[in-house]
Parts: sequence; C-alpha cells; structure tokens
Amino acid sequence: MFAAGHFVGSGVARRMGLVVEFAVGTPGRCPVAKASDRSGERVTDVARTSLRGDGVITEEFRLPAHASVEEAIPGIDVVATTDSETIYRFERDPASDCVCEIIERIAGPATDIRAEDGTLFVTVVVEELATVRTVVERLRAAFDGVNVRRLTTVGDADDDGGSFSGKRLTDRQRDVVQTAYEMGYFEYPKGANAGEVADTLGINRSTFAEHVAAAIGKLFDAQFGTEETVTPTAVRR
Repeated sequence: MFAAGHFVGSGVARRMGLVVEFAVGTPGRCPVAKASDRSGERVTDVARTSLRGDGVITEEFRLPAHASVEEAIPGIDVVATTDSETIYRFERDPASDCVCEIIERIAGPATDIRAEDGTLFVTVVVEELATVRTVVERLRAAFDGVNVRRLTTVGDADDDGGSFSGKRLTDRQRDVVQTAYEMGYFEYPKGANAGEVADTLGINRSTFAEHVAAAIGKLFDAQFGTEETVTPTAVRR
C-alpha cells in the first residue's frame, strides 16, 4: 500500500518516496522540546550545523522575544534578540542517542524539525516503508509517546524540495492504518488479518475496511492525481 517505487506516467519514470513525520511525546533532554514546553510556544526554524570540525553539532532555534527560556534550560545561550524574537543556540554530541540522531542514522537527513508543547516532530523522506518501522522500533526502545504523525507520498522528480503532495489522513484513519501496519496487515504473507486488526482497535471488520479504503483513496489521489474512489470491497481481507 505505502511501498515506494517507480511510477511510469506519460512515458516518464518517477522515483516515489515517502514523507514521514515522527512525533515523540517525551524526547528526553532535547532543548528544542523543552523550550516549547517551558515557553508554551511552538518552536520552528530549527537550524543545525557542525561549525568546529570536531563533530560537535551546533543547533539554533527561535522563540518570540517575550518567551525567555535561557535560565530554565541549561546549556543554551542567547545569540541575538530583537523586538519580536530571540535566537538561541546550543551544542550537542552527535554520538548521543537523541531523537534526531536516531532518526537520521536510520532514515537520512531531517527535512523539518519543530516542537510544540514538549513534543518533538521530525520529518524525513525515505524510500521504503520498512525504514519507518525500524525508526519507530528504535525510538520506542528509548522514548515514550512515539507515533507516526504523517505519512504521505512524494515524487522526487516533481518535488520542489519545499512542498509535499498528499492529503493528510484524519486522526482516526491514521490510527487505524498505523495499527494495521504495526500488526503486519500490509505485509505478505500477512502478520494479521482484517478481523484481528479490527478486534485490536475495538471496531467491526466493515468499519476497519472503510477506514483503510478511505486512507488508500487519499494516498492514491496524492500519488497518481486521481479522484477515483477505493471501496471497502477493494481492500484485501
């Protein structure tokens, strides 16, 4: 269902990828997540680089000027302050098992990092769904509150590097699809059938099929630009 690969349309082959946003509710000592929690503000525009050549990672993020957090979070420094915002900077060891390092070792560089109410959100582009499972397993071994918040498709050849195609699933559709995925419903041979997944979710089999069909329809529309409807009877049992 979500497997990346090649799609040939109008005689042009495109390499398809998966855009995945991981959410970690308790990301340990992450300064970015702590800043969002302490300030009550959403943290975006997280920038990272290695400035010193010794492997140390330097990170910067911005907060509204009224949201002062430098005294509450050890190890962060104020770089600049304007009437509207404050820029903070901190350093970390790349060998540390922080959320971003774990994700990037497995899935490659993050395309977006943000934090809200203490939850860290990290977005990456991967080629295979198996990579998503590996990241989730590794994160859950180290942190609580790990979920896949968003999973859409993107065509590398058409993507401008800034906008990702695809309609987002509803929270319920995401829960259903993620549970089915984690139980092996989309594998071959199946790790669980529709009835088993439905029982785990506390819903009947027909409701499960409707949710999966709706999710497939949205992802197909995002990938192939079609408005065709996928009916529950088209969902494999």
